[in-house]
Amino acid sequence: MAKARPDSVSSPVPVVVMGLGSIGLEIAKAAARNEEVTLIGAVDNSPHLVGKKLSDIVREPIGTMKVVASLKEAVGRRPGVVLLHATGSRLPQVQGQLEEAIALGLCVVSTCEELAFPWFRHPEAAEKLEALARKKGVSILGTGVNPGFVLDRLPALLGQVVGPVRHVTARRVVDARARPVALQRKVGAGLTEDEFLALVDKEQLGHVGLLESAALCALGVGLDCDDFEEEIVPVIADEDLAGAFAVKKGLVAGIHQTAVGLENGQERVRLELTIALGADGPGDEVVLDADPKVTLRIDGGVAGDGATANLVVHAAPRIQQADPGVMTVLDLPVGR
Repeated sequence: MAKARPDSVSSPVPVVVMGLGSIGLEIAKAAARNEEVTLIGAVDNSPHLVGKKLSDIVREPIGTMKVVASLKEAVGRRPGVVLLHATGSRLPQVQGQLEEAIALGLCVVSTCEELAFPWFRHPEAAEKLEALARKKGVSILGTGVNPGFVLDRLPALLGQVVGPVRHVTARRVVDARARPVALQRKVGAGLTEDEFLALVDKEQLGHVGLLESAALCALGVGLDCDDFEEEIVPVIADEDLAGAFAVKKGLVAGIHQTAVGLENGQERVRLELTIALGADGPGDEVVLDADPKVTLRIDGGVAGDGATANLVVHAAPRIQQADPGVMTVLDLPVGR
């Protein structure tokens, strides 16, 4: 596993954004505003985007570059480029893209949720990426707000001020009315309960990465969990919910997802994620059962897309200076 070195960044790091969905566009805007990086290219294979000026797509003056379909074309001969990657949540879905980037000698910061702790679900793929990255002398990281910060790195940071941790409870509640319609659909808003459960069984609904967060959380606070369990249930609307995506009373308003880490059958980590239209009490909370006990509450919660974009951009200079290999957010410096 790679480790980030604490060297200061002496000059802006060239970065290329790959994947211009809603998160990718936020990453592009965040990169354009950040003095530690220089945005030099944008990649997307959509025929509706290729050839267009990136500034016209994001509707901000961020240079004259045009979107290209080829990563190699975007990078050109520029050395030391970091790829800011935002094309998919599942590691098998994006592994070919990651391998291509490594072959081009690029460090990678990705929003792929399963890459946050790839050894959990895909140990063989993780070892392959590790070997390729070491051979090319580059580092690769999966990060975001969740997984990557609220439910894993933040508990790990709090764990530094206490003695041995007995149990971690971390909760994130998101009112999906303020999020894109695509996310509302992703959490099953508007479905019947039976339709919701059928899609969960097919792994077509639910937040990807909560188990990875549970594993990272346990590792970060020094707990040795040997088993993990996950449950996804629907949140049912108890009244008609108006908005861009209206939901009738009695239909699904979103999800409540739980990941539990166990040690010898005893619960040590409990992560709870609620994403639903009209969710009560949006916010983030971390509770460490330790001496002393620590409770942290962020009213309203850490912003989703914007926070993920900033986390990706802030990581770029750090992983460029890291030891080669696959790293996790626990390997990053605490500060910017």
